Amino acid sequence: MRIHQATRINIQSPPYKEKIYEALANIYRLPSSFPFTHHRAKSTETKRMEQEAAAAVVVGAGPSGLAASACLKTLSIPHIVLEREDCFASLWKKYAYDRLHLHLRKRYCELPHMHFPPDYPEYVPKDQLLRYFDDYVARFGIEPAYRRSVESAVYDEGDGRWRVGARDVGSGEVVEYRCRFLVVATGESSDAFIPEVEGIEGFGGKVIHSTRYKNGKEFENSRVLVVGSGNSGMEIALDLANHGARTSIVVRSPVHVLSRGIANLGLALLKYFSPGTVDTLLVLLSKLVYGDMSKYGLRRPSEGPLLTKTKYGKYPFIDLGTCQKIKSGEIQILPALKRIEGDVAEFEDGKSHPFDAIVFCTGFKRSTHKWLKGDDYLLNEDGIAKPSLPNHWKGKKGLYCVGLSRRGFSGAASDAQNVADDIKFQL
Repeated sequence: MRIHQATRINIQSPPYKEKIYEALANIYRLPSSFPFTHHRAKSTETKRMEQEAAAAVVVGAGPSGLAASACLKTLSIPHIVLEREDCFASLWKKYAYDRLHLHLRKRYCELPHMHFPPDYPEYVPKDQLLRYFDDYVARFGIEPAYRRSVESAVYDEGDGRWRVGARDVGSGEVVEYRCRFLVVATGESSDAFIPEVEGIEGFGGKVIHSTRYKNGKEFENSRVLVVGSGNSGMEIALDLANHGARTSIVVRSPVHVLSRGIANLGLALLKYFSPGTVDTLLVLLSKLVYGDMSKYGLRRPSEGPLLTKTKYGKYPFIDLGTCQKIKSGEIQILPALKRIEGDVAEFEDGKSHPFDAIVFCTGFKRSTHKWLKGDDYLLNEDGIAKPSLPNHWKGKKGLYCVGLSRRGFSGAASDAQNVADDIKFQL
């Protein structure tokens, strides 16, 4: 502790400061990676420190990052996990609505090397999922460096290593980690996205993104517009209707509707049949179960649900009761939102409706392209893996990605093990 305090003495002359740090390092035999022994402050406001990292740096401590860390640990590969939030699995812990359950059976959602407890239900609720994450982190001794926002990652051709610059969110200091392998595990859901809507700034009611929605209690008897027809939008619309809100949802484009049973059957059949064959069966079953939903405003895409997900990144909507609410008129389907004037929303069909609140379930934008420099092979501008399966997880020069192939937890688990095995092979 005394050494740490001594390094914080405010000596303004850089040469004297560095001599003191160097002397301390010699006296106490501090390693060369001791951050104060080999850096010079770039300014009086922001210090840039260098830290010799372990073999790998994992960016992100969501489920994908935890999976990557666990697989690296089982192979005794030293690594560091950087996380910009103050906890692991922050999207699930801090930004998920109360009624959230996994839409797929638990066997499709396990992280590597650890099953869900046998007494967990088939479709795991949020609280039990968080407990599983807690147990997973404890079991593998995962210790992320929290509040570290990665701002740059550049491959140094000179020494064959990645230089990863991460800003301490609290102090503003930038630490540069040097590593041979860089694993991008930031997940498909990164930065909340709200599209620009003309007149939204003049709306007098509540406007939130789905990451700020918890439940529909506060919206009872309110006129609520949900913008976005993905799984979050459809389930939040259902929750609002169940809490007595007069609910409408914007559905701009065609969407596949599947029940949980149909979706899980599709995953099981992929082991035996081609995606095209499975798609044909899924569409047939959906028609049998739900009938023609186009008369309610839900049009079915011309391509199958698996192809639509792979080709366009548009997931099928897993119905938990929303369709029945739509058929009964408790949830109204509306076309694309055009503009807002006061508390009135105008839509592409020319009709207008007043609302008390708007919930944007418009997904996320990934910011990987802003900090990952020089990669034109592994990730596209949206932060999704470009190489085709099954080698989508491996880039060049020691760059990897986990959980960025639109295959959910099972895909992240597979990616994590492949990445760890490949790194181990090179050490």
